[in-house]
Amino acid sequence: MALVNVVNMAVLDNPAPFLSPFSFEITFECLQPLDDDLEWKVLYVGSAEDTSHDQVLDEILVGPVPVGINKFVLQADAPDTSQIPEGDILGVTVVLVTCSYREKEFVRVGYYVNNEYSEQYDEEVGPPRPLDMDKVRRAVLSEKPRVTRFAIPWGDKEEEGQTSSQQENQQQQIQGQSLHGQSMEGQMMEDVKGMTLEEMGGGDADIVDEDEDDISVEGKDMMMEDVMMGNLVAASAME
Repeated sequence: MALVNVVNMAVLDNPAPFLSPFSFEITFECLQPLDDDLEWKVLYVGSAEDTSHDQVLDEILVGPVPVGINKFVLQADAPDTSQIPEGDILGVTVVLVTCSYREKEFVRVGYYVNNEYSEQYDEEVGPPRPLDMDKVRRAVLSEKPRVTRFAIPWGDKEEEGQTSSQQENQQQQIQGQSLHGQSMEGQMMEDVKGMTLEEMGGGDADIVDEDEDDISVEGKDMMMEDVMMGNLVAASAME
């Protein structure tokens, strides 16, 4: 049983200029005391064709984590455009938010991101080059996240040994299903080909989750009276 469950994730300041930070308001439940901090990470996919352009926008440690409902805002810098092929800046890509415990990832939430040039241009010629990044706007399609959960050991070394083989098999299955052969973001980039923005921005019924637990989107279906906002978690940047 997972000791930490993400119950809500809201994308703040959306849409926004491309160069502005990403902000995610995350609400999660901790069922038992944890000995170590949680590691949260934001990953931006720079190119559907080459994973070397993927960027880790931020990594933070959150803790100590009290038992109960906790809420914090995870903010990450905009991607470095010098690491993105110019032809891949505009259009649809993916941003991921992951969480790990003791260096083992247990949840991954992926969002489609649509980047558009704010000024009109000739469709046959394309936007002016080089791009004026101040005129590029980003819209995270927050209504359709892809949620994947992984079984990890939460307790002592004995439990960790018993769970390790299950986790390895789970990771191998995911690797075989992805476009890049190693990550969910690759599969999302494959799925997006030929889709319209309306299709990508579907409703809650389109949430892909390998677990029976539910994650609400932008606060939908969330019983706010059950959320005790008194437990606010302090986030400290990783060294």
